[in-house]
Amino acid sequence: MFKDMCDEFEKYLLIDKKYSKETIKSYLNEIHKYSDYFSKKHIKMENITRNDILEYINFLYKEKLSVRSINHNVSVVKSFYKFIVINNNLTSDPMEYIETAKMHKYLPKVLSYDEVKSLLDVDLVDKYSYRNKAMLELMYATGLRVSELVNLKVNDIDFDSCLLKTMGKGSKERIVPIGDYALAYVIKYINDYRHELLKTNTDYLFLNNLGKKLSRQSFYNIIEALAIKKGIKTEISPHTLRHSFATHLLDRGADIVSIQEMLGHSSLSTTQIYTHISNQKIKDEYLKFHPHG
Repeated sequence: MFKDMCDEFEKYLLIDKKYSKETIKSYLNEIHKYSDYFSKKHIKMENITRNDILEYINFLYKEKLSVRSINHNVSVVKSFYKFIVINNNLTSDPMEYIETAKMHKYLPKVLSYDEVKSLLDVDLVDKYSYRNKAMLELMYATGLRVSELVNLKVNDIDFDSCLLKTMGKGSKERIVPIGDYALAYVIKYINDYRHELLKTNTDYLFLNNLGKKLSRQSFYNIIEALAIKKGIKTEISPHTLRHSFATHLLDRGADIVSIQEMLGHSSLSTTQIYTHISNQKIKDEYLKFHPHG
């Protein structure tokens, strides 16, 4: 019964929700974690009670999982139960009154204008440095996710209109403008250096030394090495330039709805975290410079 329900849920996530394969895999892993716990206790799915679930959540805390990880697991299992109840595989939902734990809001790390300028000041000496320069400029100019950046293909960029096409979360396509400055380095990389990395016939824009699509991990290694070289103290992650892109646009008066569309956020509330960063910056400046701050 459980396997059949999982198979149906997987089809629902793929066809109805249009989730990516990575997201579906994550969901199924969380459900199997939940199922394995009760299998070891010899409790069948249809017999699980609210108290059983509370014991399970307590078990997750004892395993020293983060609140974020536990919330994700609970959220996925809640979705699973809603699905199987709607499809008449269960008569009641034991997850109905289970709440996720409150989490402290965290603000993503953002580079200052000077730190961005330093990071993007790449010594242009070979095919790799020109590729890296083009990647970094493009990411800061468009706010792409790392996965979107490495999956870009040459034909995804409209050089005449200064636009690029990308496939975001949930297989949602969006169009993002590119500034002339970043576009110039992308064109330079394509015209003069990409063919030096090309080993086989591939449309991917950014290639590694084997001529294959650059990985997310490789991008992380590149940006981390550059940050160390430049002496940048702000913690760097693969999304740092994306966060900086959004925050710097807000700082300069860009409309938050436009930023939402460029980032590909389905909900405005996700984009609004960047307003907290801008407000915090204002507060810091006030405390730093006001005589009675």
